[in-house]
Amino acid sequence: MIRTCEATLISLSFSFSVVWDDVYSIYHSRFQVDLVAEAAGAADKTLASGDKDAPAPEGSEQAAGGEEAKGRFRVVNFVDPSGASPPEAVPAEGFQNGDTVMSEGSLHSSTGGQHHYHYDTHTNTYYLRTFGHNTIDAVPNIDFYRQTAAPLGDKLIRPTLSELHDELDKGLFPLSADHSLSVSFCLQEPFEDGFANGDELTPAEEAAAKEASEPKGAVKFGWIKGVLVRCMLNIWGVMLFIRMSWIVGQAGIVLSCVIVLMATVVTTITGLSTSAIATNGFVRGGGAYYLISRSLGPEFGGSIGLIFAFANAVAVAMYVVGFAETVVELLASVDCIMTDEINDIRIVGTITVILLLGISVAGMEWEAKAQIFLLVVLITAIFNYFIGSFIPLQSKESQGFFGYDSGIMMENMGPDFRGTESFFSVFAIFFPAATGILAGANISGDLSDPQLAIPRGTLLAILITGIVYLGVAISTGSCIVRDATGNDNDTRSAQIMANCTDAACKFGYDFSSCKSDDGLYNCRYGLQNDFQVMSIVSGFGPIITAGIFSATLSSALASLVSAPKVFQALCKDNIYPGLEMFAKGYGKNNEPLRGYILTFCIALAFILIAQLNVIAPIISNFFLASYALINFSVFHASLANSPGWRPSFKYYNMWVSLAGAVLCCVVMFVINWWAALMTNVIVMGLYIYVSYKKPDVNWGSSTQALTYHQALTHSLHLSSVEDHIKNFRPQCLVMTGYPNSRPALLHLVHAFTKNVGLMICGHVRTVKLSNDQTRYQRWLMKNETKAFYTPVFAEDIREGTQYLLQAAGLGRLRPNTLVIGFKNDWKDGDMMNVETYIQMIHDAFDYQYGAVVLRLKEGLDVSHISEQGVLTHTFLGPTEKSPQTLNVADQRLLDASQLFKRKQGKGTVDVWWLFDDGGLTLLIPYLLTNKKKWNDCKIRVFIGGKINRIDHDRRAMATLLSKFRIDFSDINVLGDINTKPKKENVTAFEEMIEPYRLKEDDMEQDTAEALKASEPWRITDNELELYRAKTNRQIRLNELLKEHSSTANLIVMSMPLARKGAVSSALYMSWLETLSKDLPPLLLVRGNHQSVLTFYS
Repeated sequence: MIRTCEATLISLSFSFSVVWDDVYSIYHSRFQVDLVAEAAGAADKTLASGDKDAPAPEGSEQAAGGEEAKGRFRVVNFVDPSGASPPEAVPAEGFQNGDTVMSEGSLHSSTGGQHHYHYDTHTNTYYLRTFGHNTIDAVPNIDFYRQTAAPLGDKLIRPTLSELHDELDKGLFPLSADHSLSVSFCLQEPFEDGFANGDELTPAEEAAAKEASEPKGAVKFGWIKGVLVRCMLNIWGVMLFIRMSWIVGQAGIVLSCVIVLMATVVTTITGLSTSAIATNGFVRGGGAYYLISRSLGPEFGGSIGLIFAFANAVAVAMYVVGFAETVVELLASVDCIMTDEINDIRIVGTITVILLLGISVAGMEWEAKAQIFLLVVLITAIFNYFIGSFIPLQSKESQGFFGYDSGIMMENMGPDFRGTESFFSVFAIFFPAATGILAGANISGDLSDPQLAIPRGTLLAILITGIVYLGVAISTGSCIVRDATGNDNDTRSAQIMANCTDAACKFGYDFSSCKSDDGLYNCRYGLQNDFQVMSIVSGFGPIITAGIFSATLSSALASLVSAPKVFQALCKDNIYPGLEMFAKGYGKNNEPLRGYILTFCIALAFILIAQLNVIAPIISNFFLASYALINFSVFHASLANSPGWRPSFKYYNMWVSLAGAVLCCVVMFVINWWAALMTNVIVMGLYIYVSYKKPDVNWGSSTQALTYHQALTHSLHLSSVEDHIKNFRPQCLVMTGYPNSRPALLHLVHAFTKNVGLMICGHVRTVKLSNDQTRYQRWLMKNETKAFYTPVFAEDIREGTQYLLQAAGLGRLRPNTLVIGFKNDWKDGDMMNVETYIQMIHDAFDYQYGAVVLRLKEGLDVSHISEQGVLTHTFLGPTEKSPQTLNVADQRLLDASQLFKRKQGKGTVDVWWLFDDGGLTLLIPYLLTNKKKWNDCKIRVFIGGKINRIDHDRRAMATLLSKFRIDFSDINVLGDINTKPKKENVTAFEEMIEPYRLKEDDMEQDTAEALKASEPWRITDNELELYRAKTNRQIRLNELLKEHSSTANLIVMSMPLARKGAVSSALYMSWLETLSKDLPPLLLVRGNHQSVLTFYS
């Protein structure tokens, strides 16, 4: 078969060469292949069907063979037997198969550039052989799934379904008829020895792609330097050296370990939740803000992102002030105070934060090196303490350090809370030490592999720091007594040694001199009294001081880097208007220099205060609020059960995450209840603001997933419940066409369905559907119209309406009322359109729908007024006017289209409830007048009756309306409905229907029947005579309407019915025309004769 095809192709080469120049000249001008260089070097390839030693054709840069190693995509061309190879194309011997079509792709790189690839797949293709077939159908590739600005590679657009499925342009290659069949057949055969397929990228190509997509010289950190080091430095704060020993003195060893374990449980759960979110897709820069916003949406993410960035900025000031206080204490010990204590803290703090800013601005690499140095100092200080704890010196015994002893350990095992301290107050003091677990995640954009680095580094840091805190708690409680005087003379005599009960007594010391009989203590040393006791225990005291400096400076440096990074990510998303200027980055690492300056200013302002005892609890609560939302994000995403929630980190549980969120909230109130309240108020305020602004972002948050899950669950539950009259709602299928084509119809129906019932904007399209449903739905939402846009494709409008009547909606959320506009121009067009229009109303009744027809004398359709018309689907806003000059009729139409959007002044809604249709004719005006725009209008009810029973009928109707609890201003009983109409109106009606009469009495029966069959809308003489009374009633009702309701804001009237098959479309349309002409806005209503009102409870 292959040889047969080759022979056929050779025989066709001459005929093909004749048309090649024309084909090429046409299509080369339209499509062009641009190749992206990714990997240098190309291996010479030869055609599988040719000689392996065949040289490359002249003029080609690479050996002929269909593979260009320099190009991202392999390109194959049709052969040109004449030898004239098209420019910028690689000659190749072979045809492509017939399922290739013209396509267009777009590649996006992370560097900000956008590369567009235009290629003609009749002459070129990206995918040469898929499983042996020459086709553009692509194999799975990671590049298809990248986002538009993919940081790790170019986005590749796969062939669209239309490109693979739609019919080919048969006139593309004008081959001779005698060869067309064989060519088509051969083109679909597999190429056993064809060109190389677009294989997966080699490691070299992968590396080249990754390198090309990133800025040159960008610094990316691994999990140790980027996450582990930062988290440990933040968790090992000054609390380790100057507060841990005091906590042990107050709470004892057991409760101190409980405090550490409680804090570790909270941070571990948060770490697990962070790991789950971080491994559920690619993580960009922004840390906690990015994780929360992409999980819970912009409302929570925006509120937390702002306060989290602010908290980090103020945390810089906290750590710097802690460092400055230590420096000032050292200066005071050697009598080197510059001015006074407060001003010295300000001076030292200002100098320190300027130096830290310089390190940060110098770049992430310098900042990382500084962090490594500080970590080495900090670890050295920790080892220095533990080594010193095993070396008891007699000179330190008077200060409470005696070395490890079981007696000291047992004495310090229980709590000894003094003053106002309690377990929770001590816990509140310790917990801020555990709030550094997001230090690594905050620079997620600078990590080489955030999905690996964040879980591994964060959890390992929590484990290591937790073990160290527990070790310090047990160690200090086992070798240091709670109280000591520091006086070497406080020893006990041998005579009274037997009566000693304190742990220090067996070492020969009596520290009771600093304990008063009333329980007060004035000791200077020991766990309870000396914050620097770890310096005493350590092998070399100054190293502990260096550790304190390292802990404070490293935490300050990490916060100084985190705050601008988080703030930059927040500003890039444009959640808060006016902050876009801080989104700009500089240099190879996209450093947020403006954010650094802003963070510096905030930190400096709080450093100048020099007293952060009030603001510190708020900062801790800000961090805890972030942790709570991270935990809640995991619970929320798991609860939503979205298929997109697939974290590769499996060691999490939704209920554990929920418990973690609750624990974080509890800890917030334990630390400081008023600060917790303030934090919640700020978060909720920002949440409400972002919700009100409705940023135009779509991140696939779990909030959307849960909304869908709940909607599906409730819809299913609703379907299992039988309908009840009390719960009836008008659920309308409104045939609007494009939603902005008939504004008056849209506004009126929306007025009585908003927050009450379902509204579906139906659109029947007789041309191929385009993918614009989302755009029109977005237009509805933008215009605050609570409706669904549902287009269908059909041969004609009646068929499409039938589709919608049968299939629109879901379960109980299905329409029960068809709403259409009156066909004002019915007399001007093809009467078969009138036949279709009337049959739509009949179809609605057949499917047990109610029917509503709205008529404005000016008309409803304004699509032709827009500047470019409906063909371009222009979205002119309802109040925007076309720049073209409008004639008087169009101007009136445009004004009338806004009639129901405006506030209705004092007036009436006249309800002509002539026939009982179940109550829909009465329910719609009741719902309408309950709305704000219509609440100044009163309901007037008009009913038919007899002259001698007017009072009786009025009282009966008043009783019925009272039972229905519907307010009304007046009831009018029309006793003269059956009065004969005016002669001139009857004459006008007869003149109107004259062109549409069949007049079967004037022609042969066969001729009449044939005409009626071809034009079913025609009015027969028999029909006209049979329904003479009903015709007169419509004429008379129009006279009464003009008499009683000519000034009404809206008329709601019972629609006359026409028996299907008995009344022709022209006659029924004439009735509707006669009844509704020359009147205010008129709504013709006919329910499905099922009760929609009840007076039973």
